Amino acid sequence: MKYSFFGLSMALFAFFSCSKESNLSVVEQLDLQKYAGKWYEIARMPSRFEKNLKCVTATYTIQADGNVEVWNMGIDEKSGEKKDVKGTAKVPDPKEPAKLKVTFFRPFYGKYWVIDLGKNYEYALVGHPNREYLWILSREKSMAKEKVDHLLAFAKEKGFDISTLEFVKQDCP
Repeated sequence: MKYSFFGLSMALFAFFSCSKESNLSVVEQLDLQKYAGKWYEIARMPSRFEKNLKCVTATYTIQADGNVEVWNMGIDEKSGEKKDVKGTAKVPDPKEPAKLKVTFFRPFYGKYWVIDLGKNYEYALVGHPNREYLWILSREKSMAKEKVDHLLAFAKEKGFDISTLEFVKQDCP
């Protein structure tokens, strides 16, 4: 069942995302049209819904209603099975466009906050204000070490425990 990949775990993510939070600043501007498209996951904090996955991508597509279709895909390293799930993202407050909410099972929404973003939308650092989730995303399968190091330092400065990050293999054709 394709929803076994992210499905239940994303519902749990959304449910538990209401835990203690402290202020986390986000980028001031986020143009969803520029953000749309395919992103490669470079690194992530461990989570049940992405356990043993490599070649993880997220594709964002703007819908007619202004919401965003989210399509996450990955390959299970052990079985080689492709796993995917589709969800929806929305911007609840237009004054804070970088604070999105994502759902894979309504009515449960998780916080998806863009905390750093490349000038040309070539990379994104996405986190949750409770500091338990963090992703480094890139438009390419790999990212320069200097840029990764910069993002790691930035995330650490923002209170994320970067020692837990897993770097994602992007070795699929």
